[in-house]
Amino acid sequence: MLGVVMAELATLEDPRTREVNARHGDDHGVNLSKLRALAKGLKTNHELALQLWETGDTAAKLLATLICRPKAFDRNELDGMLRSAPSPKVLDWFLNYVVKKSPHVEELRAAWFTDPDPVVASAGWALTADRVVKSPGELDLPALLDSIEAKMKDAPDRLQWAMNTCLAHIGINHPGQRDRALAIGERLEVLKDYPTSPGCTSPYAPIWIKAMVDRQEAG
Repeated sequence: MLGVVMAELATLEDPRTREVNARHGDDHGVNLSKLRALAKGLKTNHELALQLWETGDTAAKLLATLICRPKAFDRNELDGMLRSAPSPKVLDWFLNYVVKKSPHVEELRAAWFTDPDPVVASAGWALTADRVVKSPGELDLPALLDSIEAKMKDAPDRLQWAMNTCLAHIGINHPGQRDRALAIGERLEVLKDYPTSPGCTSPYAPIWIKAMVDRQEAG
C-alpha cells in the first residue's frame, strides 16, 4: 500500500509548485488540493500514516497528518514527530490536524513553549496563541507580553512569527492588554516592512490588531 501511495504522490509532483513552495521553505511540489483529494480517497488509515511519516518525504508527511488518528499517538510519539517536522507546512498541519486534536495538547504546549530548539519553541508559542483566542483560562497574559517584549525582536524567524501572532491575538482578543500589546508592537517594529498583498492584512502587530478590532466593532 505504501508503495502505491508514494507512486501516486510522485505523479502529483509539479516543478512549478515546488518552485513556489521553496520560497516559503517547503520542499515538495504537490498541489495541496490534490493532496487533500488523495487523503479523502484513502480515508483514515493510521498504520499507513505512520509508514508515510517514516519515509521522511515532505508530501508524505503532509498526507500522514490527514489520514492518521490523532488520539492514537502518545505524548512521546508526538514530541518525536514534531522534532522531525522541519518544513513550515508540515509543522503547521501537524499542529492543526494532529496535536490540537490530541489529549496531550496542553502538556505538550507547556513543554514546547520553553524548549531551547527555536522550531520546537515556535510550536509551543503557536499553540499558546491559539489558547489566547479560544481558552485563555489560566494563561498569564502580562507574563506572555513580558516574554514577547524581551525576546521577540531577536528571535529566529519561525519563532518570531509565532510570538508575533501571540502578541496580535492578545491585543485583538483582550482589551485590557490591548494598549500594551500595541505599544510593544510599535516599539519592536517586528514585521513592519513585511510585504503584504493588496487586500490582505499586514502581520505587523499594530496594523493587524487595529484592523481586526475595527472589524469587530463594525459588526
